[in-house]
Amino acid sequence: MFKNMNKIVEPILNVNDVSRISAGTVIKGEISSDSDIRVDGCVDGKMFSKGKIVVGETAVLKGDMLCSVVDLWGKMDGDIYVKDVLSVKNTAVINGNIYVRKFQVEMGAQINGSCHMIGEAEYDKYVNSVVSTKPESGKPAEKAKAE
Repeated sequence: MFKNMNKIVEPILNVNDVSRISAGTVIKGEISSDSDIRVDGCVDGKMFSKGKIVVGETAVLKGDMLCSVVDLWGKMDGDIYVKDVLSVKNTAVINGNIYVRKFQVEMGAQINGSCHMIGEAEYDKYVNSVVSTKPESGKPAEKAKAE
């Protein structure tokens, strides 16, 4: 039953895992998540998710956002890179450029910037150039997978 006690097992991500940034919360810095993110507070910095990011009506984001799917109701100051679908709701305000594969905009939304239709390969290129993969000083570096 416990044959591999010495082997470190990575946690299994649950499809219902969501990182939440509640209204009244202010975060300054880079956010990276393997699961979905729901933002109702303020984030000043880059956000990256391998899943979906939901930006609520009370949310204010300053910095680039990269993810697979976005539902945006709040305010965004920065560029948005979306692997699949960006849905801009009627209360959304975007001040920045959009790089997306599929795009939906409701009447009343405000977009101040340009829109570029991209494929998955272009998205992956953006992610590799924008998302930092090096550990910060003072933190232990992860072991290479080849070891």
